[in-house]
Amino acid sequence: MTLVNFNNRTRNTAPYFNNVFDSLFSDAITKNKMVDKSPNVNIHENGSAYVIELAAPGLKKEDFQINLKKDTLSVWAEVKKDESQVAKDFTRKEFDYSSFARSFNLPEQADGDKITAEYKDGILSINISKKDNTASLHKEIVVS
Repeated sequence: MTLVNFNNRTRNTAPYFNNVFDSLFSDAITKNKMVDKSPNVNIHENGSAYVIELAAPGLKKEDFQINLKKDTLSVWAEVKKDESQVAKDFTRKEFDYSSFARSFNLPEQADGDKITAEYKDGILSINISKKDNTASLHKEIVVS
């Protein structure tokens, strides 16, 4: 096998132009890959609850709606654009606060009556308590 060295002569003659040109194409490719605009999620469990954490920076707690229907927890945010803001002439703009919706199927042990949510430092934390199954596990059965 022989290695062939790549020599792109145009990169040496006009490096600034090529960097801008490459940047335009890489931005277009990146934006096409990021069509799915749902937030990243961490889900973990402790002894008494399930915790769902959604990374949603730049929003307000009023932007979120959380609903429980049967065993499906739905979370969505409706981002309203403020038309009164002065448009800025950005050289590059990557902040994108868009609306999203996510749904989660809850396990049988989840207690739908004990769900709390908190939004702090760009993280929406949803705490879902577990049902207390100790009463049903330690039950005396009388033989008749």
